[in-house]
Amino acid sequence: MDISFIQQTFIKLLAGLPLTLNLAVLSLLGGGILALLLNLLRATKPGSVVAKGYVFLFRGSPLLIQIFMIYYGLGNVSFIRHSFLWPFLRDPYWCGLLALILNDAAYTSEILRGGIRAVPTGSIEAARVCGMSRFTILRRITLPIAIRQALPAYSNEVISMAKSTSLVSTISLMEVTGIANAEVSNTYRALEVFISAAVIYLVISLLVTKALAMFEKYLSPEKSGARA
Repeated sequence: MDISFIQQTFIKLLAGLPLTLNLAVLSLLGGGILALLLNLLRATKPGSVVAKGYVFLFRGSPLLIQIFMIYYGLGNVSFIRHSFLWPFLRDPYWCGLLALILNDAAYTSEILRGGIRAVPTGSIEAARVCGMSRFTILRRITLPIAIRQALPAYSNEVISMAKSTSLVSTISLMEVTGIANAEVSNTYRALEVFISAAVIYLVISLLVTKALAMFEKYLSPEKSGARA
């Protein structure tokens, strides 16, 4: 194994890191907003059916197929090709980002739903007695407690989504894995190239794990010693 070649390859792969992080961050933000909307839909019976169907569809099918369906499949729909959406949906970046957002929303909505169900009913009843509106209860009671409860499970989703960005290399996006594939095609040295790529993803996972652990500690007074 050539250490010098690995070092050179590692530097080349770092050129794809900004795109990897861009896709990961935006997909988590978009997925988080959509997941919140899905949980709000569950408050009504028709909305609950829609939310459950959405979650079943995107959790039950592979992300890679979802990427292919959006990138290759939507172009076969006539009204989409002639709509204002086509300039975006023919671009692999937007197709990849859309697939990641839709997939992340399905998983995040279930994580958030579990956190919401863990909110003590006594806290909500006390807020109602104090005269808080439903929106105020959601903003000041339900969501803060739900997020804290869901954070350990959500940290796994963040790491998973950061690694899932590698799948967009299949639609020609040159993030870390895309550059790695191109480098393997040029050098035929798959072991060294993919070791370099694996190191980058491992570092990302480590940093995300540490950051979320610190955030969880910040949100948990009993862990930080802030509670008297």
